[in-house]
Amino acid sequence: MNLVVVSAGLSVPSSTRLLADRLAAATADRAPAEVQVVELRDLAVEIAHTFTNGFPGRNLAAAFDAVAAADGLIAVTPVFSASYSGLFKSFFDALSVTDENALAGKPVLIGATGGTARHSLVLDHALRPLFAYLRAVVVPTGVYAASEDWGAEGLDGRIARAAAELATLSGGLSAAPEPAGKPADDAFEVVPFEERLAALRPAG
Repeated sequence: MNLVVVSAGLSVPSSTRLLADRLAAATADRAPAEVQVVELRDLAVEIAHTFTNGFPGRNLAAAFDAVAAADGLIAVTPVFSASYSGLFKSFFDALSVTDENALAGKPVLIGATGGTARHSLVLDHALRPLFAYLRAVVVPTGVYAASEDWGAEGLDGRIARAAAELATLSGGLSAAPEPAGKPADDAFEVVPFEERLAALRPAG
């Protein structure tokens, strides 16, 4: 499995990079993976130049190639003004201009970090729509880490669940088939609507 991690953290050390590394490690625990990290902080100048001269620099082009060739992608951003960072958005804007199909059908695990749990909806209100527009396949579980989440119960479980989903979607794991004749756990009996209506009619 070829796994690429995109981290938009700005500081060193960065909680965004820490979350990205933990997500990558948890995914690699579930499926053999070669992990490559793209630090957007180091590409900021080339990202800006892409919008003015129309083509990516050498390092940015290599990052684009890595993302396009990945079996799975982990994308993590700090929260600014209740949304993803401008650097994070600019990277994926420039990627889509360079190759509009780069993320089409690609499994993506989204993550974000912030100072307060109140910004956790950024996953569903900003990140998920962005990657849906880019035609990526976003795993069901996104991971948000507020300052109080580090070392607290719950974060490890969310990381593990999201990593398992990414590994499965990326082809690293396959779901075990149900034995013949055995219904799935969530199977249910379908009752025709007419039959339900008949049961409501008064007797006689």
